[in-house]
Amino acid sequence: MFDFEKLSVYSKSKLLNKNILNLLRNNKLIDSYIRDQLRRASISSVINIAEGSGKFSKADKRNFYTIARGSVYECVSLLELIKDDGHINEEVFSSFYKDYTEVSKMLLGLINSQRI
Repeated sequence: MFDFEKLSVYSKSKLLNKNILNLLRNNKLIDSYIRDQLRRASISSVINIAEGSGKFSKADKRNFYTIARGSVYECVSLLELIKDDGHINEEVFSSFYKDYTEVSKMLLGLINSQRI
């Protein structure tokens, strides 16, 4: 088992990515640029957690967890744009928002645990 597979934040981010991909698959009306950007940001959060867990120095780990957290913020911002365009309702947005808030807090804990 790889170290990242033991992290609950990785599991949570992976599930969120699955839900984002389902949203994009089922809502073809979302602007193609925003669709692509959301897909890439969602994947980025997952893979940066994995990559960070494999680094040896605290500074390197912290950097990748920080990038992952930035991608989480990007996802929330893009979801707000999608909601404002009327492609998702408040309930769907709120569910994603709640989950991304949790992931963001978990990543902040990982970031803070890597202080030198």
